[in-house]
Amino acid sequence: MEDQNPLLLESQICFKIYTLEREITKLYRNLLEDLDMTYPQYLVMLLLWEKDAMTVKEIGKRLFLDSGTLTPMLKRMEVNGIIERKRSAKDERSVIISLTNKGKELKEKAECIPSKLVEDISMDNAELTILNKTLTNMLYRLQGETTSN
Repeated sequence: MEDQNPLLLESQICFKIYTLEREITKLYRNLLEDLDMTYPQYLVMLLLWEKDAMTVKEIGKRLFLDSGTLTPMLKRMEVNGIIERKRSAKDERSVIISLTNKGKELKEKAECIPSKLVEDISMDNAELTILNKTLTNMLYRLQGETTSN
């Protein structure tokens, strides 16, 4: 890499990640319109489609969100009829989030989203695999963890 002024905007990796995140979120906004959900809500649904009935704490840990951010979003999702929130019988402090029938039915409508996003991004599988590994490693390093790959 050639010597560059480290204060040039073009030199800032964080700016590129920030801008990329906004652009990808725009793509998701269009793709999620038919499901009537936001991108953060989609992330919650991905977790619940993977494993139904998770605690708020588990969801927060997986999405790197605190309960102050997560709880209002989950309440809106409950009002929309796609999840239900119930106190755990084992631990009253714990809230279990599970899919309603409507939430389960949305999975089928959402199955095309990943491939449409890849199509919109116009990157081949090899590029996406490398990018995914790089971002995963970066995230683990920033969190002080070691990667499993």
